[in-house]
Amino acid sequence: MTNPELLTRADALRHGRTPFVLATVVHAERPTSAKPGDSALVLPDGTIEGFVGGTCAETTVQLQGLRVLQTGESLLLRITPGVDTGTEGAQESGEGLVTVANPCLSGGTLDIFLEANLPPALAYVYGHAPIARALLDVGRVLGLDARPASPGEPLPPDLDVVVIATHGRDEEPVLVEAARAGVPYIGLVASPKRGAAVLAGLDVTEQQRARIHTPAGLDIGARTPGEIALSVYAEIIALRPKAARAGRPTADSAAPRARAEDVDPVCGMTVAVTPDTLSLDRAGSTVYFCGPGCRHAFADDPSRYAHA
Repeated sequence: MTNPELLTRADALRHGRTPFVLATVVHAERPTSAKPGDSALVLPDGTIEGFVGGTCAETTVQLQGLRVLQTGESLLLRITPGVDTGTEGAQESGEGLVTVANPCLSGGTLDIFLEANLPPALAYVYGHAPIARALLDVGRVLGLDARPASPGEPLPPDLDVVVIATHGRDEEPVLVEAARAGVPYIGLVASPKRGAAVLAGLDVTEQQRARIHTPAGLDIGARTPGEIALSVYAEIIALRPKAARAGRPTADSAAPRARAEDVDPVCGMTVAVTPDTLSLDRAGSTVYFCGPGCRHAFADDPSRYAHA
């Protein structure tokens, strides 16, 4: 895959709201198979598309890339042979820099920038009146993927925000569906009296009902549609950590998830456990490896690695 093809693929992933990491070699000290400018994509399932070095370097990029998808924080990854550093594993060498001693490397050092590409928060806004339009405009200015929605439209699994500003039209079905789907923030633009009446009549659990905010927004004395929209997003920002912890118990999306990790018994490297990770079954358990060399060494003499 050439760089133009890789960038086209990255654009398609962004359009499809699929998170990924763009890994780019920025510095190489020979002997290395990669050179500055080589790049690859790390996908949420651990798949690597592109080229950033041989099997040993790729294994490290895969593991660190999956960690970046979890944190959302880009970093510079330095991969060096373990014999040069006297240590193994990843070490925080400074803010934004992680050094990994990779004993599989025959020599050389690679510096690879891992850039997190996470889709912006997705917000559905219901309604066509000025407040709804202001919610769309302000949300986009804040960097959200704010979209107009209609009742009956299926809710995507990675939906973060639902705000209903329909002034009494088709509110209940949307509120019930969003609450049952576990959408992190659900807001109903209404007066306190009408909002309380709507909430009381919803066929949802008390836990689900408690997650619906009405009147939506912080009380900042908002009067105009723009001010009301600002108050809603201020509440969303204030509740963001709590909403993130709550999660979506029923969602099944392409969002990054925690991946299992294991240690290669031959070289001591930590590897991400994915369907494509090299492995062998031994004594009723599965042993994982960073590359074919370590797997062959283990298969030739398993007793040598008794700690496995």
